[in-house]
Amino acid sequence: MGSLAHHTLASMASSLGCARLMALSLGPTPVIISSHPETAKEILCSPAFSDRPMKASARLLMFERAIGFAPYGPYWRHLRRVAASYMFSPRRISSLEGVRQCMANEMVKNVSKEMSERRVVELRGILQQASLRNMLESVFGSNLGMEGQRLGLMVREGYELISEFNLEDYFPLGLLDLKGVKRRCYKLARRVCELLDQIIKDRKKDVDFGKKTDFLSVLLSLPEEELLSTSDLVAVLWETIFRGADTVAILMEWIMARIAMHQDVQAKAQEELDMVLGNGKPKPRHVQDSDLQKLPYLQAIVKEVLRLHPPGPLLSWARLAVHDVTIDNFTIRAGTTAMVNMWAITHDPSIWKDPWAFRPNRFIEEDLSIMGSDLRLAPFGSGRRVCPGRALALATVHLWLGRMLQEFKWCPAQQVDLSEHLRLSLELKKPLACVAIPRVSIPEAA
Repeated sequence: MGSLAHHTLASMASSLGCARLMALSLGPTPVIISSHPETAKEILCSPAFSDRPMKASARLLMFERAIGFAPYGPYWRHLRRVAASYMFSPRRISSLEGVRQCMANEMVKNVSKEMSERRVVELRGILQQASLRNMLESVFGSNLGMEGQRLGLMVREGYELISEFNLEDYFPLGLLDLKGVKRRCYKLARRVCELLDQIIKDRKKDVDFGKKTDFLSVLLSLPEEELLSTSDLVAVLWETIFRGADTVAILMEWIMARIAMHQDVQAKAQEELDMVLGNGKPKPRHVQDSDLQKLPYLQAIVKEVLRLHPPGPLLSWARLAVHDVTIDNFTIRAGTTAMVNMWAITHDPSIWKDPWAFRPNRFIEEDLSIMGSDLRLAPFGSGRRVCPGRALALATVHLWLGRMLQEFKWCPAQQVDLSEHLRLSLELKKPLACVAIPRVSIPEAA
């Protein structure tokens, strides 16, 4: 289906009149696809679809022992409980605001530097660097120096491997490794294990790790009955960095593309920021997490970008039927893969008025939750397998967008190309280039 599978599947469902449920086969693998919020909810919230199908690359990269892919059962429930209570709780997310602010400061400096040197800013590299460092600081309490750089390269390599089409995911090939994916995954997983195992050993030697707020220290400080083994801890930390490092950067680039294209939306968001934070004397302060509830239009922009350009248009990871189940009066057999085409739902004119128009005001007129309860827009999934880090991702994106809008006026350096490229996530096909014009002088200390 190429790099626009979500378009192809949406067109098929529409032309065949089967948006509610469409069945097809990928090789010998039976698949159902929902392009409607009602059947999407039936799938995502059904205990029958409590597992995920495993790509060979995902299994070899240790994700079978992490939150995203671990089979449903006591171990997976334990991971979810640990994630909700210790890693992604409101208190933990709040404690990491300083890290997000520090990364925002770095982005502002890098934008200013590129403008002074090149008179244009290519945002992708800046956003990727900030997103990776943000995850490293959140997970380990530091960017780890050279070890962090190595881990960043491993994330890039893993991203390429898991995004690559592999025939073995659809046809049993036995020992054959036609494209060398298995071999490369084995080698990468071994390097990841060695590096993270050493980092964990070093952290255990720190007598004060129990007082720190990073994920690794928190997980090592769990009550004895909740502690994870080292191998499981490696898998959880690796998955957290792997998924967190790319999603925020990709979403931010889509947002900034829309901000640069729609100057009226940008001006309205900056007016809202100025009303809350000030724009004259005394000098305005940096936007903070506590300000976000007073910035409904900024949040509406993020929602509208998630509607038009969901990073996981097919909700990234599919579901697997663990037993026979009835969906929309059809019997779905155990072993069937189920997908939700969120992109098709968010572009359906019977669900959304003017679905192709970029109009953040629609979320001012109707306050719609995007956390998984309303399947008209559920970019992070729903049900048991909803993304556990969604609140942290949104906190990061809202804060960084606020800082970018507070600091600069953004203009496109050339016509913005919104062409898409679907790999693991839905990316802008061509990197975004902007001209960033400083707006106000803000003190270094927020």
